[in-house]
Amino acid sequence: MGQALGKGLFGTVGSPWGVVALRLSFAAAILLAVWRPRLPAQRGDLLLILAFGTAIAGMNLVYPAMRYLPLGAAVTIQLTGPLVVSLLAVRRWRDAAWGLLAVLGLVLFTDPGSARSLPLAGVVFAVASAVSMGTYLVLSRRVGARLPGGGPLALAVAWAALLTLPAGVASSGTRLLSPEALATGLGVAVLSAAVPYSLEFTALRRLPAGVVGVLQSLEPVVAGLAGMALLAETLTVPQWAAVGCISLASIGTVTGANRRGGRGTRRRVSL
Repeated sequence: MGQALGKGLFGTVGSPWGVVALRLSFAAAILLAVWRPRLPAQRGDLLLILAFGTAIAGMNLVYPAMRYLPLGAAVTIQLTGPLVVSLLAVRRWRDAAWGLLAVLGLVLFTDPGSARSLPLAGVVFAVASAVSMGTYLVLSRRVGARLPGGGPLALAVAWAALLTLPAGVASSGTRLLSPEALATGLGVAVLSAAVPYSLEFTALRRLPAGVVGVLQSLEPVVAGLAGMALLAETLTVPQWAAVGCISLASIGTVTGANRRGGRGTRRRVSL
């Protein structure tokens, strides 16, 4: 929903870079106010947070991609990054099968019959966002395991905001300060950055990266529905088939993880 609102904001601020600047700046302000973090004392921890924030900034290349692509297509390409992470992390053929089913869903979601019509510029931005999102998934887990609390996430988002703010100001200028832009930008920041980043950061402290990667494949489904509701972008029959594939893959992955987790708990109790 936040991304749909963000795409609708393009006309108000004049460019997707302006939307990215508002999104990350507001998200950083919210997270810094909530966590009030301190800079880490160790150089390695600081470098890890900077890398994490750079990946977050790269993920936001999905907004320039949405200038050329429908919301569902842009988010679908972006989600190939986490899916690659999930497939690289598999240990059993069943897990690989769920990941491959999710990949099939993503392929269907892009509607192969019209794939050639996707503008190259949009695809390039979306692929760059996908690489960043896969990196974000891995780094988020490492940061969460190494550093306590939500302070590291707040610092990473603040760094991402600093990286993207110059492009936003250069492309949108004073349009960023209009009441409509500020109000909508705050909504975009809450719905598509501050809240989801925090939930993902917490989830990755409890779930394997592969499980979270396949669960994130639900995002194209939600993006497609949000595009229908807010942007009048319709889904094709193959894309509705993708909804079933992606949902089934997510259910299968979580069920398998819970089964393995339950067996691990019983072993620990018996010992």
